[in-house]
Amino acid sequence: MLTDFFIQPLGPREAVPYGLMLLADPSREVISKYLPLSAVYLAKKGSKLIGCYAIQPLSQEETEIKNIAVAEKWQGKGVGSQMLADAITRSKADGYKSIRIGTANTSAGQLYLYQKMGFRISHVLTGYFTEHYPEPVYENGHLCKDMIVLRRQL
Repeated sequence: MLTDFFIQPLGPREAVPYGLMLLADPSREVISKYLPLSAVYLAKKGSKLIGCYAIQPLSQEETEIKNIAVAEKWQGKGVGSQMLADAITRSKADGYKSIRIGTANTSAGQLYLYQKMGFRISHVLTGYFTEHYPEPVYENGHLCKDMIVLRRQL
């Protein structure tokens, strides 16, 4: 597990890491819609960006991780788990009672990780990816159709 990196908020003069965020959400247009309402956090090893996540308050009691991405070279090294833990810690410290995250029905690895981190399936948004994205979204060679929403109490 990689441990010699840090997570910090996106600075006011730093560019939004769209290239990295597009690994988790294939539509820049969709990303641009949730970014104004979200806080972005960067995982860095020295000055090198290795991951990021965007989190948005949904209510006074709940936040949602809208995007979480790890650069391909750094995947499988615990960066995603540590970013999830960071989002959970920050949400709890800010007084939220729950946190949620959504992923495609084809995202077996992400579903495993989120459940390992204490998230439980809350509901399914049937047809989400076919209705909200202008182009078909494929993952692992399969068409993404539904969004599985998971929630964790804080």
